[in-house]
Amino acid sequence: MVAILSHGARVGALLFSASVLLGACRKEDPIAPDPLPDTEQPVLPIPGRDDNMALGNPSAAITSVLTPENYLMVKPQYALAYQNSRGTARWVSWHLSTSWKGSAERCDCFSGDDALPFGFFQAVTQDYTNTGFNRGHLCPSDDRDGSDADNEVTFLMTNVMPQAPILNQVTWGNLEDYARSLIYDGYEVYTVAGGYGAGGTGSNGGTTTTIAFGNITVPSRYWKVLVILEEGEDDINRISSNTRVIAVDMPNTQTVNASPWGAYRTTVDAIEDSTGLDLLSLVPAAIQSALESAVDDGPTQ
Repeated sequence: MVAILSHGARVGALLFSASVLLGACRKEDPIAPDPLPDTEQPVLPIPGRDDNMALGNPSAAITSVLTPENYLMVKPQYALAYQNSRGTARWVSWHLSTSWKGSAERCDCFSGDDALPFGFFQAVTQDYTNTGFNRGHLCPSDDRDGSDADNEVTFLMTNVMPQAPILNQVTWGNLEDYARSLIYDGYEVYTVAGGYGAGGTGSNGGTTTTIAFGNITVPSRYWKVLVILEEGEDDINRISSNTRVIAVDMPNTQTVNASPWGAYRTTVDAIEDSTGLDLLSLVPAAIQSALESAVDDGPTQ
């Protein structure tokens, strides 16, 4: 005999079966929360791109129109102190590691720096035309090819100074190449560079003290200080009296290549005496004293 279920019994059986099926389909893993909206996502720093002024502000520059001879300009790619009466930077400071490197092409897009305050002299690329001097980068284009934007900023004229072509393309350029080679051997490099004095010799011969109708002073000398560290963190506290520091002081002439760049090594103290700057000012005093009084004798290639 076949049992015939009542209408109520059939409904109960169906509800029971549905609950069993739903239980079998239920996942035991917790449901992941929805991601934060883009505006709430944490912004993480780019590893290895460290503070371009981590070792100090060599002239105690500030960003004020009241200090046109020592006007601080901080860009993501480098920092500088602009000196309006010379139409160039007093110094440019930057950090270099493999994190700054990439495949962006050299833009050759020299342009005036619109970040300068109204009333300051703003150099343009035409100021260098037929002067016998190159538009010499302080922070090199090749140190900032991580992106097109990074590279373009190196072509702002506040990062440019008149350099004798042989200095720019050979002796100074060879030192730039050497510094870049170090980052592929496990190092990072902090650099500060600038020029001082007046009167250089370019491809036109003779001595030129100014260009751009007197608005840009042609330095007689160029200097650079490089602090070389193994890759790591907390850089300022890893500097010791054994840290390698290269300081060079080169003439702004067409005959500078008579000697390789290593022949122009000097002390940081000597550069400070010539420029009036206080380099490596954030390095502890005792270590700073030891580093600044020594002449580097390490390899040059």
